Amino acid sequence: MRIERKLQMRRGFGFVIWVAFFLWSFSTTPVQASRGYDPELLDAVIHEYANKTPRQPRTGVVYNISLPANFSGIEVSIVRLRSSSFWVRGSNLTSFNIPPKIIPMPYAKRLAILCENLKNWSSNYYEVPGYRLVSPVVGFMMLDASNSSGVGNQKLNLSIRGNPILVSFSPAESELRTSNQSMQCVEFRPNGSVRFSNMTSLNGCVARHQGHFALVLPAPAPAPAPARPQNKREERFWKWWVVGFAGGFVVLVSVSLIVLGTYKVVKRQKIKEMEKESEKGVSFDTIWIGTTKMPSASTIRTQPILEANEHVP
Repeated sequence: MRIERKLQMRRGFGFVIWVAFFLWSFSTTPVQASRGYDPELLDAVIHEYANKTPRQPRTGVVYNISLPANFSGIEVSIVRLRSSSFWVRGSNLTSFNIPPKIIPMPYAKRLAILCENLKNWSSNYYEVPGYRLVSPVVGFMMLDASNSSGVGNQKLNLSIRGNPILVSFSPAESELRTSNQSMQCVEFRPNGSVRFSNMTSLNGCVARHQGHFALVLPAPAPAPAPARPQNKREERFWKWWVVGFAGGFVVLVSVSLIVLGTYKVVKRQKIKEMEKESEKGVSFDTIWIGTTKMPSASTIRTQPILEANEHVP
């Protein structure tokens, strides 16, 4: 009996939880964040194709990497250098001027510099909330190429002892010349965060880490949407419809809970009455006949009451 009561209580509690969850889901609307393509997946594709070509690269020669047709427009290049030469001379690439006295860590006898220019794909892979990109996203990565004919697989860190790395952007757009006062440099970190910095010169930024960089301007505030004229009768109808629907739903839930509670009270009262009736009755013994358990009356019977002129046979 106790187990049955517990099950009934659990069912009632589960019904209340279901109703509360339905009300919560009705009153909230899901928010979906819009995002472009995955930049980590793009880096993996570029790294894979850079390792395939060329087969026997020469040290100090810049090679352009061909990507599949669905990545057309992205420019990728690699160059392999000896660590000793890189320490003395640095490297001057298309978008990056890497000065001397930079130590790759951990130490590698040969290193490969992989450069990217996303061009018209930039806004698909990178975005800055509240800002708009005014230059292509460019990036570079250093890898250990000591035991590989390509660019290698182990990523190297940089220890800069002298001047920082200079990142330059193409001044093709007219707004790069007219809006350079409010323009800022951004560095896209691997964890998804963005680091802002000021420009050092026209279309120039400095970097102390490898990664991806771009120029941004504050995005203009969106123009307010024009107010749509609405009929007062229509507006009043929709208000009453919403209020009526919400009120009807609340009444339905309340009535359901009341009916459920009344049903439980009545059922519990009936069970109590049955228990009282069972306590008033005569208890019977039980006996086993074969494999069947059956009730048995007591062997002591009520003695007959004799009249005065009757005799017991």
